[in-house]
Amino acid sequence: MRSLLSGRKRFQDLTEAEILALAISSEEDDAQIYRGFAARLRDEFPATAAVFDGMASEEDEHRQRLIVLFRLRFGETIPLLRREHVAGYYARKPVWLMEQLPIEKIRQIVSDMEYDARTFYENAAAKVTDADTRLLLGDLAAAEGGHEARAEELSDANLTEAAVEAEDHHARRRFLLTWVQPGLAGLMDGSVSTLAPIFATAFATGDTHYTFRVGLAAAVGAGISMGFTEAASDDGQLSGRGSPLKRGVASGVMTMVGGLGHALPYLIPHFWTATIIAFIVVFIELWTIAWIQEKYMDTPFWRAALQVVVGGGLVLAAGILIGSS
Repeated sequence: MRSLLSGRKRFQDLTEAEILALAISSEEDDAQIYRGFAARLRDEFPATAAVFDGMASEEDEHRQRLIVLFRLRFGETIPLLRREHVAGYYARKPVWLMEQLPIEKIRQIVSDMEYDARTFYENAAAKVTDADTRLLLGDLAAAEGGHEARAEELSDANLTEAAVEAEDHHARRRFLLTWVQPGLAGLMDGSVSTLAPIFATAFATGDTHYTFRVGLAAAVGAGISMGFTEAASDDGQLSGRGSPLKRGVASGVMTMVGGLGHALPYLIPHFWTATIIAFIVVFIELWTIAWIQEKYMDTPFWRAALQVVVGGGLVLAAGILIGSS
């Protein structure tokens, strides 16, 4: 009988041969996932890749034991039964959907994989009444428990404290180079470069609606320009700065955010109310940029404040003077 909602077979309707076939295919899939992780991480995180290689070998060994057991009980023909064919069975995401995950997330996924497999077999063994099937499921649960123990041994052997620190440092560096640095550059450019045209327009015209349109155009144009420039400047292969698409998105979006921050107050029709709020927004923007530089780029706060706050103040003053003249 199949599940009425999903069209898949229910676990309680599987024969012992199908249960064993499901275990075999699951072990094979998990081994492939581990090898995919190892291949992706080998260059940047060799210690973690070694752990995944060892776990893949463990999955292969258990799969071979299951195949031997199947042959002894049911013959040479193993039914084609996979996780997606069984209602309620734990799922695995394809490796290609997990390619861009950070190293900490991958480690957590692997831990969850082993826990899910062991828990599933334990729960299944507790529900069946047939002695042989119960024994089989209990053996599978024990095997998955062995996987967890083996994973800890492999982690102890390969993921030394120095290796973990080195990999975490590399991951943090990649995050900074791919997201923080381009985003910060965009935020600085958007916040500072649009100050002069927005406030020059505001003090020249006194028209808040017109000022907002100029600010919107300046922010969007700067964002598009910065995004394409960042993406085209470096493919990330030699510099290690990561995907040009990600860097372009980070730079472009943050440039627009920086420009729009002090343009949005001019949606308020009263000129001086909008202008005072825009001044406050500029003050917050510039000091926020200085804080981000200190926190993520290890720039001394006084130097960051001098570069950003003083520089931005000069640009703001230039825009006001030009608009008022």
